[in-house]
Amino acid sequence: MSVFRSGVLVLTSPLSALSVRLTPILESAAKIVQDTLYVHLQPGLVLTGCAQPNSTYVPATSEVCSLISKLYSDADLHSNLDIRVLLTNIKNQSTNQHNLSSVQNLSHPPEVVLTDFQTSDGGQYNPAKQQLERYATNCYSCHPNLISVLLYPDYGLSDEGILPEYVDNIDIPLESFNDVVVGGTFDRLHNAHKILLSVCCLLAEKRLLIGVADKELLESKILKELIEPYNQRVENLSQFLVDVKPSLLYDIVPITDPYGPSITDPDLQCIVVSEETRKGGMSVNKRRQENGLCELFIHEIRLIEDPLHSENEEEKISSSSFRNRLLGTLLKPPSANPNIPARPYVIGLTGGSGSGKTSIAKRLEALGAALIDCDKMGHESYKPGGPAYQQVIQEFGSDILCADGRIDRKAIGSRVFADKEQLKRLTDIVWPAIAQLAREAIEEAAAQGISVCVLDAAVLLEAGWNDMVHEVWTTVIPEKEAVIRIMNRDGVSEDAAMKRLANQLSNSQRVEQSNVVLCTLWEPEVTQRQVQKAWDLLQERMNQKKNIPADNPVLISKF
Repeated sequence: MSVFRSGVLVLTSPLSALSVRLTPILESAAKIVQDTLYVHLQPGLVLTGCAQPNSTYVPATSEVCSLISKLYSDADLHSNLDIRVLLTNIKNQSTNQHNLSSVQNLSHPPEVVLTDFQTSDGGQYNPAKQQLERYATNCYSCHPNLISVLLYPDYGLSDEGILPEYVDNIDIPLESFNDVVVGGTFDRLHNAHKILLSVCCLLAEKRLLIGVADKELLESKILKELIEPYNQRVENLSQFLVDVKPSLLYDIVPITDPYGPSITDPDLQCIVVSEETRKGGMSVNKRRQENGLCELFIHEIRLIEDPLHSENEEEKISSSSFRNRLLGTLLKPPSANPNIPARPYVIGLTGGSGSGKTSIAKRLEALGAALIDCDKMGHESYKPGGPAYQQVIQEFGSDILCADGRIDRKAIGSRVFADKEQLKRLTDIVWPAIAQLAREAIEEAAAQGISVCVLDAAVLLEAGWNDMVHEVWTTVIPEKEAVIRIMNRDGVSEDAAMKRLANQLSNSQRVEQSNVVLCTLWEPEVTQRQVQKAWDLLQERMNQKKNIPADNPVLISKF
């Protein structure tokens, strides 16, 4: 069967039956839709007979809320799917039960409509499919050439039972509020976010105020350099919310403290929290009391376990785990560089002091890469007869020489450390000298038929050497951890370590210009898996794009 980029799944089974049918239904749908799958709950819908079925309101109850949570939770097994449960026909007040007439626009018009409705013959009964297509187009903006499919999942169990977790929730209406507030980072919008936001939409009658963490609130986040820009997070939020419930007013604001407008907005009535942010909700009410405002009703949702989490990730579904999984992958495609030969393929490896760059270079060597230590190239350039030796003496004087005629690197380092002008005078001499030695090493590798060079360059970006490489790889580590490592490694004070980092590019500045990011924060075996993944994906890219043999690589490191 053809695979479609977008689709809408119309679920007609009773809610209690759906609780045990969801997994096989999603498995069947995931074979047909590869990207966006909208889900429309319409229990009891019949697609046989002469009358055209219409969408009707479904009461918003705890059972519906739990079912939506389970649907998103089950969807984590299908990482390719962006599932969005449509809430337009789920109403807080069950008294106004009538047909819905307007057509709702969707950001990804469905190309196919699927349903769990089954005909007695177990086939693709054309009249039922026609009814399904008309039903879908009456409800939503669909692709002009909409295709319909009746799913017949293999349930593999009795679908008449009701899961225990749903028994206590049946027919308990959700309390609704005019104005609801929620806060979060909302990085890489995932299914736990969608559960949280869906509950908010079910509780809210008029307005949903969303505080999106920014700036200071991001400082303590794991792999904060990989957090999506604020505007991108807001755009993803807005698209999802307008898709699932366009009738609400969405007020999305940046927050740089844990409270934002939740402690100053007098119209708010309810705050939605998770198990881990319950205390935050209580703190909001305490601050509201201090500000002379009414307390908010606190609605708490359960955390959802991540079935795909690894040993160094949180057990719950979280953005930090998603950022963790980006390590070693290609974050953005490399730009074509016509100024350097296609062979050998050159990787630029960079990172700040204490980032673990050297350990990654050694791991690449263990994978079969030839290691060329460009730190030694720098030392060679300073030696008598080296390409930078005479120029450095002419620029800084003979008092920088040791008794044996060698340049005292510590002496010259102390002179230029606090003087940016003198530092530039030095780098203008040394950087070109090292770059030339590196080019010679690359040319030698090419002559030997080597297919890959990896330039591990601490100052790759500062020196402009990224024009010598096809891809930039960066190693990152939190600043606090980097300070500790520098202190332990070099025996310097905390202040000295912090000053050293302050004189370098930040992690974020490096990541912005990088294609691949690695992190050595965790156990050595975790780093090893990252490097292995990055290396394997590199070989795949080379084979796919350039058809270059993936063996016999060389690593030029510590540039």
